[in-house]
Amino acid sequence: MQPRSYLIISAWVLSLALSFIEAAPALSTERIAAVLLAKDSLTAPNQPVTIEARLVSRGVGGDTGLGGEPIELVIAHIVVTTGMTGGDGKVFLSYTPKGKGVFPLHVRVGNSPRVAPTEAEANLFVWERRNPILVVELAAVMEEAPSGGPLGALMRSGLSQRKPLPDAADELGKLTQFYYRALYVMSSSRGTDSFQLNVEARDWLKKHDFPSGYVIVLPSGEDVLGAKIDEWQSDGWKTIKTGIVRSKEFAESFLRRRLDAVMVPEPSKGEVPRKAKVAKEWKEIRKHL
Repeated sequence: MQPRSYLIISAWVLSLALSFIEAAPALSTERIAAVLLAKDSLTAPNQPVTIEARLVSRGVGGDTGLGGEPIELVIAHIVVTTGMTGGDGKVFLSYTPKGKGVFPLHVRVGNSPRVAPTEAEANLFVWERRNPILVVELAAVMEEAPSGGPLGALMRSGLSQRKPLPDAADELGKLTQFYYRALYVMSSSRGTDSFQLNVEARDWLKKHDFPSGYVIVLPSGEDVLGAKIDEWQSDGWKTIKTGIVRSKEFAESFLRRRLDAVMVPEPSKGEVPRKAKVAKEWKEIRKHL
């Protein structure tokens, strides 16, 4: 090979190597596209509340929690507290609101070299403990899926495909306009992401013009609603006295604690526990409260 040709090839190889070296840092700093999910929270004025969020990366095999990432809680455009995600991607942010009302809150990824900016929204409900609370099973405001019972079908078909029962949003709107606070509850099947379900439930209620209310997703299990009612009441929410439900299990959770349960729509024979009230349709609900 001629010396001149050798020098030309060597220069070309060197130029290619330098280009690769220059590109390498850019490739190494490319950040992960992640999803941040947040749950609703409930507290009273001047009482601390823990706001839960989860940061995940999504893939074919499912969601993977991203640990060690900074998360900021933003209320009224101000960062009020920060936290770090654990190995499962969850973070728990503590905050003490001063006034009562419904406060939109935002959680977002802070200054992270690994994860691209992303954020999530949820609601913080700050109620006076004297406000009467109406617990509403989410399945009680939805039409039953053709494939089976309300809860099982709810998990299989997804919330977005469900239609609201006639008059449910309008009647709940009248109940919550001046008197009740609404607390929407649902249970998840094993393996279901409660964070994702919480987001989908909020979106569904908003889409179908239901009044704003605290949304909570309970794990599957025996009398999980009853255990949660006990917890709420021990925390001072003594005004939880009535549930509008669809499932026999949820009705019994109220009745065991000598609380009122109104089932809607009218269930099949044998599915009404003793002492439970029955409304054939939502227009009959108010006369049972």
